[in-house]
Amino acid sequence: MARVLLIEDDMNVRDALTLALKGRDHEVESAASGEEGLELLARFAADVVVLDLMLPGIDGFEVCRRIRATASTSIVMLSARGDDFDVVGGLEAGADDYVVKPVRSQVLEARIRAVLRRTDSVPSPVETYGELRVDRASLTVSRGGRRIALPPMELRLLLYLSAAPGQVFSRQQLLESVWEHDYLGDSRLVDACVQRLRSKIENVSAEPRYVQTVRGFGYRFGPV
Repeated sequence: MARVLLIEDDMNVRDALTLALKGRDHEVESAASGEEGLELLARFAADVVVLDLMLPGIDGFEVCRRIRATASTSIVMLSARGDDFDVVGGLEAGADDYVVKPVRSQVLEARIRAVLRRTDSVPSPVETYGELRVDRASLTVSRGGRRIALPPMELRLLLYLSAAPGQVFSRQQLLESVWEHDYLGDSRLVDACVQRLRSKIENVSAEPRYVQTVRGFGYRFGPV
């Protein structure tokens, strides 16, 4: 069971998704606007926010940015079909994944489970890569002695890449292993997550030491 905050202005969609999520044993709070959603989030410890991007008042992009400024709560955005602006803008604002409208409850459930599933780990020594320290037992990351707060998908991506330093992974491999998309998925999810991760762990994100691009292939961790 997860605690889900649903922010959706369409009453019919909101009621249908609330009913479907509660039917899967989730605890659900819902809001009809960005302002109401942010107020609810302040007192409802949500595990995941399901966020429509086209909201009255404060739109979903701004809501996403405000959540990311203060919390690492997982965010699944609801996007209009085929609207690249929605998808790219939402990912850049900090969303972890997206579902295209009209929303199928089973697809949304799969996305929620994927973004919340924590990487299995066993106690192990802290791994050190230059200034970066990755503790797989406590699922914490620090750089230069300062802890870095990473949202779940960014943490999962870092843990996955750093488990095999130097190995190149294609975007599709990462979609299947980190996002658990078992179809030809959207590589923008990977690219946007890499950009956000680099902004936090790299000294200069344009000159990455840790998460490096291998042109024409994908990404690898290191060499540092």
